[in-house]
Amino acid sequence: MKPNHSDIWKSLPWKKFQRCVFRLQKRIWKAIRAKDTAKAKSLQKLLLSSRSAKWIAIRQVTQLNTGKKTAGIDGKTALTFRERFELHNLLKNYHKWNHKGLREVPIPKKDGTKRILKIPTIADRAWQCLLKLAIEPTHEAVFHARSYGFRPGRSTWDCQRYIYNNLRSFCNGANKRVLELDISKCFDRISHTAMMKRVIAPNHIKQGLWKCLKAGINPEFPDQGTPQGGVISPLLANVALDGIEAIHPSVRYADDMVVFLKPGDNASLILDIIKSFLAERGLEVNLKKTQVTAATDGFDFLGWNFQVKPNGKFICTPSKENYQSFRAKVKSIVNSSNYGAKTKAQKLAPVVRGWRNYHRYCDMSKHSLWSMSHRAFTVFNKEKKLNRYEAEKLVKKAFLTVKWAANKHVMVKGDSSPYDGNLLYWSKRNSKLYDGPTEKVLKKQDHTCAICGLSFGPEDKVELHHKDGNHNNWKPNNLEAIHSHCHHYHHMSNGYVRR
Repeated sequence: MKPNHSDIWKSLPWKKFQRCVFRLQKRIWKAIRAKDTAKAKSLQKLLLSSRSAKWIAIRQVTQLNTGKKTAGIDGKTALTFRERFELHNLLKNYHKWNHKGLREVPIPKKDGTKRILKIPTIADRAWQCLLKLAIEPTHEAVFHARSYGFRPGRSTWDCQRYIYNNLRSFCNGANKRVLELDISKCFDRISHTAMMKRVIAPNHIKQGLWKCLKAGINPEFPDQGTPQGGVISPLLANVALDGIEAIHPSVRYADDMVVFLKPGDNASLILDIIKSFLAERGLEVNLKKTQVTAATDGFDFLGWNFQVKPNGKFICTPSKENYQSFRAKVKSIVNSSNYGAKTKAQKLAPVVRGWRNYHRYCDMSKHSLWSMSHRAFTVFNKEKKLNRYEAEKLVKKAFLTVKWAANKHVMVKGDSSPYDGNLLYWSKRNSKLYDGPTEKVLKKQDHTCAICGLSFGPEDKVELHHKDGNHNNWKPNNLEAIHSHCHHYHHMSNGYVRR
């Protein structure tokens, strides 16, 4: 009788794997904090050779990542359960890994040009994810506190709050200027040598990373670039750029950066220092897009517009470009002739909720979306199968409200890290990302998963499970907050074994 690989997959001790990986990551983080690099590298080897880390990496790229169905040059969009077990055997030779080429996908940019997204195969993504499990806690122990992009437990909201802290009336924000820094083709031009020089890892791991970087090179620049689309690429970019925040009070999200200037600060001198820093890494400043702006004139950053009124009042609102992009998405769905009103409402709900949730710490007083919802009602009401009351109900489902509280986000504590072992702090912080029924259930469950019993980490996606299977029954006693992977296993097995 042939083994049922799906049954074996769901019966694997995932809880044990997660605990094992996290325990080693915590030890790596503590070793670096204690400046014991040799011990950290030894622990990295231990983690990379562990069975647990390999399974966690495979699950991450085949089941949890949002781009899990994106194909590489081999054309594979998914792996069968049997192929996942075969991949686990291949990863045993992670130190001798031969990275395949990358599939290039052109992505249009705002200025009309295109950036090339370079996508590895699923197997190569699993290998990159395995390395990331070992390298990330190492650098999380030394990363600058004001770096927020592509880091666990940090978000754009932390950037937003830090800007508020520097430009509000208490800090004389009306007298300050802002240096909006743009790095020219950061991911394409970053120096391999400068990057690898700063990576803390055993030599055989660095050799594997060299192969990974060389697989996605531009023939014109053979010693530059980290492929956008790789699992480990954002981490490597952060490693190379770390320290730029120490030049002057600033905030950085990946390769986007804002520097705060007091009236007496010399903007040209600070920019020259930044240029020197970037030159060591094979990068340069895009002078066309880099500019100094008075805080009272306002500036855009990460989809928001920040402005200090002459009276000192700080205001953050969705940027004009961000709002127009959102409006275009809503308009295309509402005016589509391919769907009925019910389908349109289903498609609109996540778009509207996502946009409102992203801007939940903005001043949203002028963004009620009344005109969009009214237009949707007009279109829905034209359907012969619906009366006006049914159309109104669909509009309410489509345009879900999200509470907003301007500048009320609580920043992450200094250089705290999810690998520091303070699970209660991070699980509670993760819970604040949710509202409504999910927020209430998380508090009731003490921020732990109802199935596996583990705390929710910064990178964990929380889903609501309806105990009776009726998705219309939203009574509190019928709801459970569980990990997305636990939810998946539950439905695979029609009753996943708990704890």
